[in-house]
Amino acid sequence: MSAVAEAAPHLIDDRLAKRNALLLAVTQALAGGNNAVIISTGGIVGAMLAPDRSMATLSITMMVVGTWLGTLPVGYLAARYGRRFALQSGTAAGVLSGIIACIAVLQGSFWLFCLAAFCGGFYSAGHHSYRFAATDTASAAFRPKAISMVLMGGIVAALIGANLVITTKDLWQPYLFAATYIGQSVLALLAGVTLIFLKIPGTVSKKNAAGAGGRPLMEIARQPRFIVAVVCGVASYMLMNLMMTSAPLAMVDCGHSVTEATLGTQWHMLGMFLPSFITGSLIVRYGVNRIVMIGLGLIMLSAVVGLSGITVAHFWIAVTMIGVGWNFAFIGATTIVTECHRPEERYRVQSFNDFLIFGTMAIGSFSSGALLASVGWVAVNGVVFPLVLVAGALLIWHNLRERRLAA
Repeated sequence: MSAVAEAAPHLIDDRLAKRNALLLAVTQALAGGNNAVIISTGGIVGAMLAPDRSMATLSITMMVVGTWLGTLPVGYLAARYGRRFALQSGTAAGVLSGIIACIAVLQGSFWLFCLAAFCGGFYSAGHHSYRFAATDTASAAFRPKAISMVLMGGIVAALIGANLVITTKDLWQPYLFAATYIGQSVLALLAGVTLIFLKIPGTVSKKNAAGAGGRPLMEIARQPRFIVAVVCGVASYMLMNLMMTSAPLAMVDCGHSVTEATLGTQWHMLGMFLPSFITGSLIVRYGVNRIVMIGLGLIMLSAVVGLSGITVAHFWIAVTMIGVGWNFAFIGATTIVTECHRPEERYRVQSFNDFLIFGTMAIGSFSSGALLASVGWVAVNGVVFPLVLVAGALLIWHNLRERRLAA
């Protein structure tokens, strides 16, 4: 492990890190419920409102674009005003997202719905950084476990989001999902209240906000280990998003019900977050590189299942398996990122990492609608293979390189 990965000694406090991680897990459960709502309903509402069916998933793409464009501002706000302020700013966008989405459904406005999803994406940029916030006071040994603990909140998020959709989708007749989006705003508001109790020692300064201190960002980004972390993070997140963006709409197109499609999203999110109980411990025991490789392998297997049939079981198994693969690969990639920066560099490096990941995801999200409309579910699954092979090959190359340098 890189020596630069250690936090400043006076900031290391695993007890506080555990407390913050548990608190952030609760907040993740609420914030992740917002994502579950947008993912479950975006393609369906988009198909009803979009002027062209190929644009059905554009709203989810706008959420990803919002996440992408929100990553750097979240990093700046964290450096200038502190983590808690940055994260609570995101919740305000989450509340606004649900309100605008409800109005969009009432008015039948596709572009207003896309704006709502964009606001939801900015909120997502904030809660995606929860995993990094949990490591701010953690020792190097506790870091993977802290990240995993935060992502455990996604287990509850899967249940909250899916059941919110199922129980509220028809409450405001004849406007499908209108009441759901009001519930989405309530979840974001509760998350903002929970964040009041987050405690991270002060590392805020104008110097940090200005980007001074530490090495130039491009010097850090040229590290082979950072490049591997970004590529594996991009591959796992982009492919997970590509499949999950398309799956609910593909299930409806194949004759399955909205409830079955929503439950598919719930199984997917359980696959994403349930392994978090053990992922951190597995990384500590077997090494981060092995766990990332297993995750990439599971993502590839999910595509094999997706290509094997179009029954409910095929869809559910495929989306659940890609969720597990994402968990292993993404937690591993996040852990590697924390090994590549010094304490004074963390906000810049972490936000830049997410900027690269979610920028690439936006391409995948937009492509999913066109692929599904023009070629179908088969093409969505087919994209998985070359991207996983590239990421896997790079990871193997880096492993061999590290062994040669250590010899």
